[in-house]
Amino acid sequence: MDEKLLKKKFIESYGDGGDIREYFSPGRVNLIGEHTDYNGGHVFPCALTLGTYGIMRKRDDSTMNFSSANVRLGQVITVDLNDVSYKQEYNWANYPLGIVWAMKEKGIELDSGFDMMIWGNIPNGSGLSSSASIEVLMGKMLQDIYKIKSLSMLDLALIGQYSENNFNGCNCGIMDQFAVAMGKKDNAMFLDTSNLSYQYAPINLPDEKIVIINSKVKHSLVDSAYNERREQCASALADLQTKLDIKTLGDLDIDTFEANKDLIKSEIVKKRAKHAVYENQRTIEAVDALKKNDVERFGQLMNESHISLRDDYEVSCDEIDILVELAWNTKGVIGSRITGGGFGGCTVSIVKNDAVSKLKEYVEEEYLVKTGLRPEVYIVDIGDGAKRIG
Repeated sequence: MDEKLLKKKFIESYGDGGDIREYFSPGRVNLIGEHTDYNGGHVFPCALTLGTYGIMRKRDDSTMNFSSANVRLGQVITVDLNDVSYKQEYNWANYPLGIVWAMKEKGIELDSGFDMMIWGNIPNGSGLSSSASIEVLMGKMLQDIYKIKSLSMLDLALIGQYSENNFNGCNCGIMDQFAVAMGKKDNAMFLDTSNLSYQYAPINLPDEKIVIINSKVKHSLVDSAYNERREQCASALADLQTKLDIKTLGDLDIDTFEANKDLIKSEIVKKRAKHAVYENQRTIEAVDALKKNDVERFGQLMNESHISLRDDYEVSCDEIDILVELAWNTKGVIGSRITGGGFGGCTVSIVKNDAVSKLKEYVEEEYLVKTGLRPEVYIVDIGDGAKRIG
């Protein structure tokens, strides 16, 4: 499938004619800085050239038609513009529908319905932000087609997060939607989630590749312990605030945390807070290392990040740990870690060019033996944020 075939499928489903427009919205991978975005810390994601394609056309009535070429073709989910609410039977369409709802909540009313179709090449449940890709895609399509000039790309990211939090029920931070909306080719984004200040950081890896490996273990953040981790961090913050004048865990450096960590009553909650604080500092150091072209140090910090996510935050799983250890055991792999919300999904590694094929062969063989699953290996490029393409 490609965008040309998608347009053909759109016309087959909805008919020709009218102002049919085409769009693309990327997935994202986070190089380091996991579970820090809702703790007021720093993150370092980049947009990918993998993503979601979308086609939309306005209608003259209040009917909204949603369809996806990734699911059974011919299945159209129809919702009336005057009855926008979450329904389980809408399945994936709750993500784009949530954007219509969120815009309405923000005072932006659409004057008519639409026909839309999407197709994506982000593996579902892989931790590469297929949901955020759809949300920002939908925001971009509506912004363009309905000429909503008051909305910036950052606004679209915030609307996507608001929708996922309040319509779809996942209490995610801003990182995923921000990376999808604000991506820039060949750059990662160093984002301070406490105030949304950010800077683009060129990714210059002439001798290395970014390799993503899909464990084929699917996760769903809504149904996982993601919201529980967020609640635990809020509990840790409340305990620390009995003495410290802080607004987020991201306000703490390591020395201050270590001096005051016994204010946190629960040992498990203390471990969660330790990860949030240490990971934030790792991310700051990692970006500084990259600026100095110290890729080796960046890789060491990626490895430390995984150990913390595995042991202190406990969001890894056996299959992911196997993938990471296989990478660590491969000469030429500079760093490897879990990426995304956790409980499955993907690993991200920085790998010397001459070691990429060796890693791919080793992982494909050994992972199948150890787990019975066939991993998928992607050598990825860093691309731009959501945009109209036709």
